[in-house]
Amino acid sequence: MDFDDLVKTGTVKFSLNVKKEKKLKLRYEPVELKARYTFNIANQDVAGDIFRNVVVHLEYDGITGCGEAAPFEIYGENQRTVMAALDTITPCIEKMKTPWEAESLMEYLDRKLERNFAAKAAIDMALFDLQGKICDLPVYRLLGLSVEKIPMSTYTIGIDSEEVIREKANQVADYPLLKIKVGGPEDIKTIKIVRSEAPQARLRVDANCGWQPRQALKMIEQLVEFGVEFIEQPLPAENKEGARWLYERSPLPLMADESCERLEDIPECIGRFDAINIKLAKCGGIRHALKMIGCARAHQLNVMLGCMVETSIGVTAAAHIAPLVDYIDLDGSELTSNDPCHGMTFDKGKIILSDKPGLGVEMRSFQEVECVES
Repeated sequence: MDFDDLVKTGTVKFSLNVKKEKKLKLRYEPVELKARYTFNIANQDVAGDIFRNVVVHLEYDGITGCGEAAPFEIYGENQRTVMAALDTITPCIEKMKTPWEAESLMEYLDRKLERNFAAKAAIDMALFDLQGKICDLPVYRLLGLSVEKIPMSTYTIGIDSEEVIREKANQVADYPLLKIKVGGPEDIKTIKIVRSEAPQARLRVDANCGWQPRQALKMIEQLVEFGVEFIEQPLPAENKEGARWLYERSPLPLMADESCERLEDIPECIGRFDAINIKLAKCGGIRHALKMIGCARAHQLNVMLGCMVETSIGVTAAAHIAPLVDYIDLDGSELTSNDPCHGMTFDKGKIILSDKPGLGVEMRSFQEVECVES
């Protein structure tokens, strides 16, 4: 018998070891988050009971990284625009042969998608999660950071009736840091109620563009008496001269939120604010947030790391870079009743990150969530 005969009879068997080409694969799913209380702030475009986000899954060589888009109408995004943006960029992402080309990919996406920052933030989070899992390291270690330096987070109390404000404040009376949303008709009364229910808490106030300059100065002078630490976004973002006028007179530090969306906005905060609030969904992800932190430091601005109403994916991603900032407000998943993920632990404002690789977030079904919450 020759070799061909041996093969035909099965006496000799062999296989071709064809190396499968590795590529990234993107999929996404819409999620609907229910607020524990109706989320009310001065800007009613952000208020509501239901928040519609998108969770992204980025797979490579059998490993999956996850990210989250938390869009808000005030930044020109919603769940539909996010999914449309992801559909647009999927072919580009799936041409990538390695997740280690992340920087060039994100630069390309910034050119390809003029805005759509929540969508890009989701991709960026998923890439960091994927890289951490490949290296078997949590993202904070990948970045050389220590969880011991994460500041205490605030817990947010939104605008509401006197009865509900009292109920909310009573429930978190032992939290060390509270963030009070103002910009409504009963601001001082709201602060008085919270202070009476939580006398030991340190208070921070967020007006969400709800005041005008002279009104803001009058309010701030009264808030000094309640031990408020600083005021976030007192005026509408477009009122830049009003912001400068108020900054020169305010007895309390001022923080920019809506006035500082991305890196290029930071120089205009000089002489108008003492600090900025960075949010991953607002600026386009972890990479942009890191650049903003460096730029803010160069301009002697303090930095807060904030969030939208999000699942544990979004807030946990932010928590991994929290050792770099002065303040954090990462209670987004705590404000929901059906978080579909296990991520960081929020213990009365103390953030606890696991040492699992990547972001350390695990998905769970909404049925499981409903069972746990009930």
